[in-house]
Amino acid sequence: MTAILFIVGLISILGQVVLLRELNVASFGVELVYVLALGFWLFATALGALFSGRSPRTPGAGLLSIPLLLFAALLPPAVSFTRGSRILLGGVPGAYLPPVEQFGIIAAALFPAGFLTGYLFRRAAGFFVSRGKTVAAAYAIESVGGLAGGLLSTLGLYWGLQNFALALICSLIAAATAALAAANQGRFRMLLPISLCGIFLLALTHAPAIDRLMTRWNHPSLLESRDTPYGRITVTKLESQVSVFVNDALAFETEGTEAEHFAHLAALQHPRPGRILILGGGIEGTVGELLKHGPAVIDYAEVDPVMIEMVKANLPRDQQSPLGKPGVRIVADDPRRFLQASGRYDLILIGMPEPSSGQANRFYTLEFFRLCQDHLNRGGIVALRLPASENRWTPQMTERVLSIHGALRSVFADVLIIPGETNVVTASADALPRDPQVFIDRLRSRGIESRLVSEPFIRYLLTNDLFSEVAQLVQTRNAPLNTDARPICYQFTALLWLSKFFPSLTGLGFEEIENLVKGKRTWIGAVAGTLLLVFFIARVRPSWRRVLLVAVAGFAGMVLETVLILQYQIRHGVLYRDLGILITAFMLGLTAGALTLAMAARRQSPHREPGRKWGIGLVSGFALLGTLVILQARLGRFAGLAETVALLAAAGYLVAGIFAYASLRGVQEQERAISPLYAADLFGGCVGSIAASLVLVPLLGMDVTAAGMIGLSLLALLLV
Repeated sequence: MTAILFIVGLISILGQVVLLRELNVASFGVELVYVLALGFWLFATALGALFSGRSPRTPGAGLLSIPLLLFAALLPPAVSFTRGSRILLGGVPGAYLPPVEQFGIIAAALFPAGFLTGYLFRRAAGFFVSRGKTVAAAYAIESVGGLAGGLLSTLGLYWGLQNFALALICSLIAAATAALAAANQGRFRMLLPISLCGIFLLALTHAPAIDRLMTRWNHPSLLESRDTPYGRITVTKLESQVSVFVNDALAFETEGTEAEHFAHLAALQHPRPGRILILGGGIEGTVGELLKHGPAVIDYAEVDPVMIEMVKANLPRDQQSPLGKPGVRIVADDPRRFLQASGRYDLILIGMPEPSSGQANRFYTLEFFRLCQDHLNRGGIVALRLPASENRWTPQMTERVLSIHGALRSVFADVLIIPGETNVVTASADALPRDPQVFIDRLRSRGIESRLVSEPFIRYLLTNDLFSEVAQLVQTRNAPLNTDARPICYQFTALLWLSKFFPSLTGLGFEEIENLVKGKRTWIGAVAGTLLLVFFIARVRPSWRRVLLVAVAGFAGMVLETVLILQYQIRHGVLYRDLGILITAFMLGLTAGALTLAMAARRQSPHREPGRKWGIGLVSGFALLGTLVILQARLGRFAGLAETVALLAAAGYLVAGIFAYASLRGVQEQERAISPLYAADLFGGCVGSIAASLVLVPLLGMDVTAAGMIGLSLLALLLV
C-alpha cells in the first residue's frame, strides 16, 4: 500500500501541473488562473476524500484499480477539452469567454482528476492505517510521490517533452499501477489495465501528431507549436502573413506596422543612434526598421531561444535577412540579466509584452529603469510601448501608465509619452524633442521609408489634443511607483483582467483602492470579531477544533504559497518552467512536516500523541513565515529560486505539521479522522487560493495579503 500512496501523490501533482499549464494557455497566459485553478483542484480533491466513504473491512490494492483506471482514461480527454473549450463554447478568437463559462472550463477540466485523486488517497490511506500505521505517515508518503511528480513535470520540459506527452505518461503510470494492483484479482481483471497501457504507449509514439492536431483547433494555419520553459509558442502562416502566439495570445504578425511605429518614433528622438539594444520583440521586424537609422551595432536579447529558432525559420525572406546583417548580434538570454553584463548604448528599446504578467512586469519597474540608465551613453534614450485606447482610458489603464511614468521620472530628467492605440514612452537624462519638425528633419535626412511613419503622421501625433491632454495628465496626477518590491503595475493588470469578467471593477482606480485599504479597520475588525466567535465556538468540541485548525492552516498556507509563486514570476519570469519545482518544494515541506510530527510523537509519548507545544510552535511559525514573505514583497529579499523553494517548503512543512498534529492529538481512531481532516485541509486551501487570486492580491497587494496571514495565525492559537 506504500507504493500505491506514492503513485497517488505522483499522478496527482503531475496531472495537476499538466492541466494547469493547459488552462493557463486557454486563458492567454494570465498567471492568476494558476492560483484560481489550484482552488478548484483542491475543492475537487476534498470532495473525493469526503465521498469515498469508509474503507472496506477487507482492504486490498485491487479495490483501487478502477479509480486508477478512471484517472488514466480521463486525463488526456481533459487536456483535449481544455484546448478545444473556446471553440466548443463559441468564443471569439483572441477574446476572453464570459466569467461563468471561463470558470466552468476550469471546473470541468480539473474536477474528474481532482476528485479521483482525493478518493484514491482516502481509500489508500484507510488501508494503510488499518495495518496499524498513522494518517500522518500516509500523508507523508503521498507527499513524497507528489515530490516525484513535480520533478517529472519540470524535467519533462528540459527533456523536450510536450505537455500532452506528459499527460500520456501520467496516464500510463496510473494504468500500469492499476494493472499491478489487480494482479491478484485474476487475468480477466488485468485485461483492461494492460489494454489501456498499450493504448497509451501507442499514443505516446504518435504524441507529436496528436498534439499538432489539437493545436490546429485554435490555429488552423499552424506551422509549428512547441512548449518551452517560458510558455507555449505557436507559429501560423496564412498566405504571406506569419503570426506568432505566446500562450495563445498574439505576440506579433509580420504584416502589421507595430514594429515601424515603435522603432522609428523612438529612434528619431536621438540625433545619431550608433549603438542600439533591443530587449525582446526584435524578431517581429524591429531590427530591420532600426537598421534604416544606420547604427553601427544592434544587440538583440531574447529570453527564449526556441522563440528565435522557430520564428526565424518561418519568417519571410525579406524579414530574415536583417537578422543576419553585419553588426547585428542575437543573444538568447534573459534580457534583464544580459543588460547587467552589457556595455553602454545610445538607445535601449524595451520590446517586451505589456506588463500583463509577472514575467513581463520585471521590465517596467524602477529598479530596471535604473539598470537601463547605468547602460546608456550621454544623451541616451530608453523607450517602451504600452497598449492603450485612443478614445478613453479606464482608471486601471491610467493608473498603470502613471505608475510606469512615475518610475521613469524617478530615474530620468525627461519623459515623453506619444499616445495612440499604442503609447510610445521614452525617457532620457537630457531634454527630449517635442517639435514635430525635429522628427521630420531626421526622417528626411536618414532617407527612411515606412508604410506608417510619415511626415503627416508624425505631425498629427505630436499636435493632436490627446498629446497635450496626456502631457497634462502625467503632470497633475500621481500613482504609486511600479517597483520590484511593490509591483503595483501588476496589481492594476490583475484588476484589468478581472474587469473583463466583472465590468463594475472598471472604475476601481488607485484612489478607490487606497480608500478601501485606509478604511480597512472597520471590516478587518468585523472579520476578526467573526473569527474570534467561530474559534471560541469550535473550542466546545475537540473534533470541531481539529477540523477548523486544519482548515485555517490550509487557507493560510495556500495564500502564502500564492504570494510566493506570483512574487517569483514577477522577479524571474519563468513560472511556466518552474511551476513543477515550486509545487515540488511545497510537497517536500508537506512530507517533512508530517514525518517530523509522527516521529516526534512516537518518541515523546507512549500514545504517539504530540504535546501542545508542537501546535503552538507550528501555528506561530505561520506568523514568522508571513513576516519573511512581507520582506520578500517589500524589500526584494529571499526572492531567488533557492530562497523561494525554501519558503514554500516551510509553508508546506507548517501545513502538514498542523495536519499531523490535529490527526494525532486526542484521536483514538485514526481512520475516522482521515476524511474530515483531509477535506478540511483541502477546502481551506481551495478558499485560500480563490480568495488570493480574485480578491486579496488584486485589491490589497502581496505585502498586505501576507500581513493578514500573520493576524490569522495569531488568532488560530485559540484552536491549539
